[in-house]
Amino acid sequence: MPKPLIDGVWESLKAVRERSPLVHNITNYVVMNNTANALLAVGASPAMVHAREEVADFAAISQALVVNIGTLSPDWVEGMRLAIHSARQSRVPWVLDPVGAGATRYRTTTAAELARQAPAVIRGNASEVLAVAGEAGATRGVDSTQSSEASLEAARRLASNLGTVVAVTGKTDYVTDGSRVLAVDNGHPLMSRVTGMGCTASALVGAFLAVEPDAVLAAARALAVLGLAGELAAEQSKGPGSLQLHLLDALYTLDEATVRARSRVR
Repeated sequence: MPKPLIDGVWESLKAVRERSPLVHNITNYVVMNNTANALLAVGASPAMVHAREEVADFAAISQALVVNIGTLSPDWVEGMRLAIHSARQSRVPWVLDPVGAGATRYRTTTAAELARQAPAVIRGNASEVLAVAGEAGATRGVDSTQSSEASLEAARRLASNLGTVVAVTGKTDYVTDGSRVLAVDNGHPLMSRVTGMGCTASALVGAFLAVEPDAVLAAARALAVLGLAGELAAEQSKGPGSLQLHLLDALYTLDEATVRARSRVR
């Protein structure tokens, strides 16, 4: 495993803790508390702001914007458009989480529309990435029916076509800009039993984008940190309830020695 990749995971985590970037989230009702607490635990400053009347102003003063389409409504979609436009005007990097893309026509077309607005990173599961890419891939609500490996080539094509970075999460996470591909092997199966873990991943990608301009590296490092925290939490947990508590503690207490010894990025 290349040492620079592992060194970078710690350096980015350290930078998030030192700079405490403001991460503007337009996210869903299910995960607001989860993602805000995860961002706080990792050292970032979260804001959950979705009103059309203020999203543009807030996006402009943030260090990153995360747009999550989990609980869609026309008003929220309009707010997303306004925030994205403001972020692009202010050169604020933004992340798209196309939750449930492929499940309904409205959700899929909204995800595809927003994906064309120059996100720095699109983070989704395999089925969501396939749907945004316009390729066949069944979904079960917001859960993937495909493996991350199965969507890797589609992710590469999507990244190349849109000029963005695509992060596909699963048993192994893959991050690509169409030419480069990084794989992250950190994580634990119990994480899939906690709602919003993918949404948390997208939020952390936003925090790491605020301190690392290379979106491939930022996404891979954020996913490594979350996966490693999940591993540490699972070692102390009896089930998904206690995992949530231990995950926040793990994000907060991750130290350099642990990150360097246990990060698995290749």
